[in-house]
Amino acid sequence: MNEIFKGFLSQLNDEENLKVVSQNINTPEKLIPLLLKRVHPKNVHILASIIKQSLLPSICEETNDEIDKLFTKIEEDANLLFDKNIQEKIKEFITKRFERDKQVVIEKTSDISKLVVLMEEYLNEAISSNGSGTKNVLNIREKIEAININENGLEALSKLQNELINAASLIEKEMSSVTDKLETGKTKVQELEEKVKTLEEELNKTKIENMKDHLTGLLTRKAFGDEVKKIESSYKRLNTQYAVVFFDLDHFKKLNDTYGHECGDVVLSTFGKILNKSIRDLDIVGRYGGEEFIAIIHFNLNRELLQFLKRIKSIVVENSFLYKDKKIKVTFSAGVAIRSSYDTYENTVQKADMLLYKAKENGRNKIILENGMEI
Repeated sequence: MNEIFKGFLSQLNDEENLKVVSQNINTPEKLIPLLLKRVHPKNVHILASIIKQSLLPSICEETNDEIDKLFTKIEEDANLLFDKNIQEKIKEFITKRFERDKQVVIEKTSDISKLVVLMEEYLNEAISSNGSGTKNVLNIREKIEAININENGLEALSKLQNELINAASLIEKEMSSVTDKLETGKTKVQELEEKVKTLEEELNKTKIENMKDHLTGLLTRKAFGDEVKKIESSYKRLNTQYAVVFFDLDHFKKLNDTYGHECGDVVLSTFGKILNKSIRDLDIVGRYGGEEFIAIIHFNLNRELLQFLKRIKSIVVENSFLYKDKKIKVTFSAGVAIRSSYDTYENTVQKADMLLYKAKENGRNKIILENGMEI
């Protein structure tokens, strides 16, 4: 076994080394089929991006920062995703995220429990105090009813007058105390209401953030899928017309290799903004993975769809993407399929995907529609 072949073997992972032994692979030629089974680097980057999206955002900010640091390393070297230590770290983050998020929610929702307990405390005290004063008044009423004016009326009434004065003073004192406490409680209740309101806003914000891709601000692949279900329901009930458009930035890996991943992120973010600002309220656009984007565009007339596609093409081709002091020219390829031409949404997506790859194979920087038209 020569040194070059040994060098190849030293770069294999544990599973591949086991196959080398079990299959008696002892020449570079025999090693080729095993290496061909490896995941393509582009797919590794996409897989890393999907894993990161599934972990972010977390309610706990500390978790977000830790995950970002780990995936920054993975983005620089996607093969780290297959490192056992990195895999264990990701598992640890998943567990830690759930535990930390659960703790944050528990801490914040405890304010609601405090609000309920506080309200119960003050209401019970008010009822209790009011009951004591009422009891004194009832006792006096019974005495008044029992008085015989002809026998000892004046003396009894005089005595009851004092008791009434004392009872009134006691009620006044009790109500004053209750009022003070309720005013104090009102302030505390208002404080808790503000905390509960803040909690609701934070949870709603987190829910919205979970729907959005952290880099581009577009819908995540999962959130896009959820929205598609609503659109499909409308399509089947009202026969609304829409197209599925698959976008893919051309030579994105080369751009990353030339200018760095930070530049790549700027380009992805900018392209996402262009798409998002170009759609209407009925339409949706999401990041499918890596440098791929997907949109659902509603239209009544074919020219409306063509206007949208030409507008996107014009904006991207006629302008440069700005990164620091550099102006970078970017192009994209796209495939377009009309929903009504296919039995299911899934078939429509598959066709759009096929047309996208046809556009890339035919030279890139073009949009291909299912009728063969190119833009």
